[in-house]
Amino acid sequence: MSSGFDSDSVTAALGRAGPGDRFPAGLPVSGAWQPSDDPGDRRFATFARGRSFALEWGGQLSEVRIAYETWGELNRQGSNAVLVCHALTGDSHAAGDSGPGHPASGWWSETIGPGKAIDTNRYFVVCSNVLGGCQGSSGPADADPADGRRYGSRFPVVTIRDMVRAQALLADELGVNRWLAVIGGSMGGMQVLEWAVMHPQRVRSILPLATCAAASALQIAWSAVERLAIATDARWCGGDYYDKPEGPWMGLALARQIAQITYRTGEVFERRFERAMHSPADSFDLWSSFEMESYLDHHGQKLVRRFDANSYLLLNRAMDLHDIGRGRGDRVAVLGAIKIPVLTASVRSDLLYPPQQQQQLHDAIRAGGGDCRLVMLDSDEGHDGFLLEHEMMHDPISSFLDEVSQC
Repeated sequence: MSSGFDSDSVTAALGRAGPGDRFPAGLPVSGAWQPSDDPGDRRFATFARGRSFALEWGGQLSEVRIAYETWGELNRQGSNAVLVCHALTGDSHAAGDSGPGHPASGWWSETIGPGKAIDTNRYFVVCSNVLGGCQGSSGPADADPADGRRYGSRFPVVTIRDMVRAQALLADELGVNRWLAVIGGSMGGMQVLEWAVMHPQRVRSILPLATCAAASALQIAWSAVERLAIATDARWCGGDYYDKPEGPWMGLALARQIAQITYRTGEVFERRFERAMHSPADSFDLWSSFEMESYLDHHGQKLVRRFDANSYLLLNRAMDLHDIGRGRGDRVAVLGAIKIPVLTASVRSDLLYPPQQQQQLHDAIRAGGGDCRLVMLDSDEGHDGFLLEHEMMHDPISSFLDEVSQC
């Protein structure tokens, strides 16, 4: 008998409603995009056919597919390309409406577009789903070309550096020899920093937002609990659940709920929910809910519908492994070697990636003689502020891109 968490067992033991009853029936085994699905605005590039793509942690892939989207046009000089890197549960659909192939609208639609901070009338903007993701790029939910079976637990460990190496191959495919800028927040910011270190001649500027030089002990702690939420769901089946009638939806939903708490702040939650009840007060029991709980349930089930539990584990672990100094030496010295213009941004209320982490980036780059500007967003939105505070982000990003494009 499995010792993993099973909401049905909890319900049976209690003899009444359980936590799973707050979620609708029919949640998918995996929310991963599949080649039989509508591609929407995705385009695809495939690499490593006939040879292996070696991964930093020792694994390899016989074939790598990268899903990506573009906005705007590459100019004749090839000098106006901007790479946007997504965070943990993002994907290539950084801008645009929801619709066939895209269950949600673009995660940065207020920032990318004509006349917006990243102006697609001026710049050729690219966003790719990271290696190991689940929205078109090669990941655990895909079939292994060697045998046609889903990778599942066999998919190797991926690092931020592996993601960047795949993006560099995509840049070659698109004819981009040098990015005008590489920009992203959180896990996206980790990729941004690695671009500057791994490919300094291919980047003219970087914008690492709400990110860090290396994952902190607290960030690793939160990640560990999120991973355990998935791994202790009996339906996870060690990562090989794709042919089962149900997937680890409860574990993935719980991981998202934990993460959602770290992304926002008590100020925001109190302002929105206070102690309001979602369930009728006269029938409130152990598994009834407050509006705060209903909000978390909503975000949990939303992610289950568009994401894959194995990809969550893989990318979450890649964030833990992030350390700009790993195998290179002192972090301050590595950052100090970055000589291209840098704009980093902090959210005052960010508890997960607190402002001191971006201050450390700023100070190390400046100590090495580099050009780094630090912007503080006076927002109580927490870590999600880099995604939500579009008006605050507009002028710093727009002005910085305008400046580097004229250099």
